[in-house]
Amino acid sequence: MVLEGKVTGITKFGAFVALPDGKSGLVHISEIANTFVNDVHDYVEDGQTVKVKVIGIADDGKINLSIKKAEAPEQQPRQNRPQRFASERPSRGGSAYGGARGGFRQSVPHANGPTGDVSFEDKLKHFMQESDSRMSENKMYADHRTRRRSR
Repeated sequence: MVLEGKVTGITKFGAFVALPDGKSGLVHISEIANTFVNDVHDYVEDGQTVKVKVIGIADDGKINLSIKKAEAPEQQPRQNRPQRFASERPSRGGSAYGGARGGFRQSVPHANGPTGDVSFEDKLKHFMQESDSRMSENKMYADHRTRRRSR
C-alpha cells in the first residue's frame, strides 16, 4: 500500500515518517533510493512530504517503509543487468591486488548499453564495492600480522 507521509526525523540509518493514521514508520537507508545512499540528508529533509510504500509490519508493531518502491521504477530486463565475471573477483589464494604474484588487479564495470557507456552511478557503485573489499582485505591482513607478532 502506498501512502503519503511527513518526514519527522532523520538518522544515519534512515528516516522516520509520520503516516496519516497517526502511526510512524522507518524508511531504512537501503530503501531511500535506487542508488547508493551515503547520507540520508542528501535525499530527504525534515518536514518533507514523501510517498512511501509499506513493505512490512513487525510483530512489535514497527512499520517498515520504502520510498524507492513507492516510486514505480523502470524495470530493467534481465539481460541488460550488469553481470559479474570471474575476472572482477579476487582470487581465492590472494588479495585483490594480484594475489601471491603481486601487481594490481584492474577491473572495469561492464557496459550497460549498446554503445558501451557506463553511467556515473554504476562507476561509483563499482568503486565503492571494490573499496570496501580492499579495506576488509587490508584489515584482515593487518589482524593476521598482529596475531603472528604477539606469539
